[in-house]
Amino acid sequence: MMALSKAWKLTRRPVGMPAIRDFTLVEEPVPPCQAGDVIVQAECLSIDPYMRFKAGILPLGSTMDGGQVARVIESKNPQWPVGSYMVTQAGWRLTTHLSSERLQTTDFWQKSLQLPDMRGLPMSLGLGTLGMTGNTAYFGLTEILRPVAGETVLVSGAAGAVGSVVVQIAKIKGCKVIGFAGSDDKVEWLREIGADHAFNYKVVKVGEALKQAAPAKVNCYFDNVGGKFTASVMPYMAFGGRVAVCGAISGYNKQEEEEEGAMTGCFKDSDVIWNRLRIEGFMFFEFEDRWMEGLEQLRDWILEGKLKYKEYVVNGFEKMPDTFIGVLKGSNRGKAIVMP
Repeated sequence: MMALSKAWKLTRRPVGMPAIRDFTLVEEPVPPCQAGDVIVQAECLSIDPYMRFKAGILPLGSTMDGGQVARVIESKNPQWPVGSYMVTQAGWRLTTHLSSERLQTTDFWQKSLQLPDMRGLPMSLGLGTLGMTGNTAYFGLTEILRPVAGETVLVSGAAGAVGSVVVQIAKIKGCKVIGFAGSDDKVEWLREIGADHAFNYKVVKVGEALKQAAPAKVNCYFDNVGGKFTASVMPYMAFGGRVAVCGAISGYNKQEEEEEGAMTGCFKDSDVIWNRLRIEGFMFFEFEDRWMEGLEQLRDWILEGKLKYKEYVVNGFEKMPDTFIGVLKGSNRGKAIVMP
């Protein structure tokens, strides 16, 4: 008898904020394990804001996209013995058949990756600080922004999974750090992890806060938000400032289509030109050849007590859509993880 797996399917295109009715929990067969294949069981699943973008482009009826730490429960592949663990983009699914072709792919997004030596740390960190999230923060700051000790670093979405790591690495690098988040308890978390200045953007004016916190202006801006927030930051960038565009969560639920060439961006030409700003978008997989380097450095900082992490753990696979919607509303404090 063929094994079955539970999976969450995208069955309705979200309009604005996703709703529970956009997703359907189904059971489907797991193909048999052939030569070179493995079958894995989800140990913990990641919930991330980018999934809202994916929900807008995935074909209806598809399994929702997402990463998970999975344990190999059946193997005909010597590289992945039974009992070994991997980080894989298997989506919102409990049991997954990974073909030999999939395991050999050169597409980094579809690759199954080994965890670093966790040295006693929770495996769920492979989806956060010791995974895609951590390396996005690590390489985005150290390679895109390249801050110098004494410079001022601004982080939007600073209490989130990526932002909170950026804040702490910037402090490790000797920088002055300003963080913005969306609630008072998140602001408290920013202070706990070392931010020199932390603000709730819902109750302060960004410009007024930056006049106070960055009188000499901002050298490096790690942008997780985009939109009006980033437009408010631009006049406070220092000459020769750098911007790393990591995300734009402020626009993930927007429905209107921008006309081609429309002047709707958050980067004002005069600010960019006169202040000689460098603005660069990036994706984590650009640093594939240095992947383990980043994870091992992040792990060592955790073990040395220099880097704190916080996980928002929800128990129950049936709560995947609820948790996803909660993340988009900002209800999580730390990396959102579902334990099935």
